[in-house]
Amino acid sequence: MQYAENILGTIGNTPLVKLNKLTKDLPCLVLSKYETFNPGNSTKDRMALKMIEDAEADGRLKPGGTIIEGTSGNTGMGLALAAIVKGYKCIFVISDKQSNEKMDILRAVGAEVVVCPTDVEPTDPRSYYSVSKRLGAETPNSWYVNQYDNPSNAAAHYESTGPEIWKQTDGKITHFVVGVGTGGTISGVGKYLKEQNPDVKIWGIDTYGSVFKKYHETGIFDEKEIYPYVTEGIGEDILPENVDFSIIDGFTKVTDKDAAVYTQLLAKEEGMFLGNSAGAAIKGVLQLKEHFTKDDVVVVLFHDHGSRYVGKMFNNEWMKKMGYIE
Repeated sequence: MQYAENILGTIGNTPLVKLNKLTKDLPCLVLSKYETFNPGNSTKDRMALKMIEDAEADGRLKPGGTIIEGTSGNTGMGLALAAIVKGYKCIFVISDKQSNEKMDILRAVGAEVVVCPTDVEPTDPRSYYSVSKRLGAETPNSWYVNQYDNPSNAAAHYESTGPEIWKQTDGKITHFVVGVGTGGTISGVGKYLKEQNPDVKIWGIDTYGSVFKKYHETGIFDEKEIYPYVTEGIGEDILPENVDFSIIDGFTKVTDKDAAVYTQLLAKEEGMFLGNSAGAAIKGVLQLKEHFTKDDVVVVLFHDHGSRYVGKMFNNEWMKKMGYIE
């Protein structure tokens, strides 16, 4: 009989799926690493489990403890699933720009959810960075995860996602494209792929209102680059320790409107019901067209599932209100 011992045994080994209609004008083969097949419907399941197991191993997370994290939703889901199996409580701090679906899903798996304002400085005591740190300090027998600076985040992708992509493409991958938030996925996968073949190009998808692209190109952290944006799960107003800029060959920025429109197009043209960052990622691939040749194999990673965005990118009233469609 074939079965997993528990839900955590189903994390990883997600398929590669070819894109056809949206990429028809590109000269190369474009394959998506389809991470919504993880049990929490996102790539974050991988690093959530790794961060918990590493914290258990070195004693930071003790039996019966409380896991505390600031999350845009998906890391929280991965942590919550592992917490259920392993017997921990969860408190998640989320910014008010995230979809209601994400907050409801976290509550559905037993987590306590604390909502903080988006439009404050990272150092503001009301920011979701500050509140999660404070709760970590105040809550007895708790562990503050800090996915941004936790090395287990990138390590999870170095150990699982990168090797899977290399094996699934039979070593023929030439470009890896992925949205960048905490930096764990691009840095872990990128490190593994470049160790196998230093010529593999690693491209990050950034959003307007985020500091990554300019910092990568100039080394300058420009606070004038920072302003509120709609796209969820990518971009930052801080420099997480998990972002290894030396591994990244370049960034391309995608607008909020394009990310939202292409999220809908993935569903309508490819049958891929995915999250907001997938729309940004595929638009980013199209923007990078001049970098690809007919012999290239481009792998784009799609982070999460469309069910988390039904009230936003998949709601035409919301899309009209935002000015994204007529």
